[in-house]
Amino acid sequence: MNQNIYRDRGRAESFGSVAADYDRFRPSYPDAFISDLVELAPDRVLDVGCGTGKLAVSLVACGLAVLGIEVDPAMAQLARTHGLIVEQAAFETWDDADRTFDLITCGQAWHWIDPEKGSAKAGRLLNPGGTLALAWNRDEYDDDVRAEFDAIYDKLAPELVGADRSHSQDPFVAQLKESGAFESVRLHQYRWSMTTTTDEFIGRAGTYSDHIRLPEEQREKLFAAVREAIDKRGGSIVSQYRTYTIFARTPER
Repeated sequence: MNQNIYRDRGRAESFGSVAADYDRFRPSYPDAFISDLVELAPDRVLDVGCGTGKLAVSLVACGLAVLGIEVDPAMAQLARTHGLIVEQAAFETWDDADRTFDLITCGQAWHWIDPEKGSAKAGRLLNPGGTLALAWNRDEYDDDVRAEFDAIYDKLAPELVGADRSHSQDPFVAQLKESGAFESVRLHQYRWSMTTTTDEFIGRAGTYSDHIRLPEEQREKLFAAVREAIDKRGGSIVSQYRTYTIFARTPER
């Protein structure tokens, strides 16, 4: 995962144009991850880069008090339609008004935040013994499906092949440790699966920032080929997911 991708602000803030599709097609997070967060028993939760509420909605449903921070106005407004309290701002410059939290979460968004500023601010906002929980969903497929997708992308969108597909959280772990704000930093993976229809797969792919930036004609040709590949497999495929997480805990003091 490219630790410096946050510098591309045009890409980082491109999701508002597909906010409705993002809300409809992006997956939420596995129950085991949500349960682990709830077991921390936080009184106040801050969800950084909350998007349309994919993570925050699940936490609120479990009875947690969650405040969302989202830089994109369209994403923030859609999140509010789910009953979430959302303040529109970039996390690095957001006015926290001296509020503190027991848990700070960030799903699919920490790579859009300046890691040095983000780590320092998260450490400052967390109460003693508080937790920063970062998460990224990544879908994986059977070898034959992956080979067919790879061939399609090699032909129709070679600039996307291998781009920002690393699943390593090591650079973020190193940054969190170097910040000096956290007593412990640990990695964990959650595995789960989901059946995805052709329309769902295309809809989700259309919310990825690198796909959004493709010229429309190229994107349509790419999606037509992907649609044909899934349709010939019966109109759906099984996505084997891994949710990669980092849990960083502040000292009890």
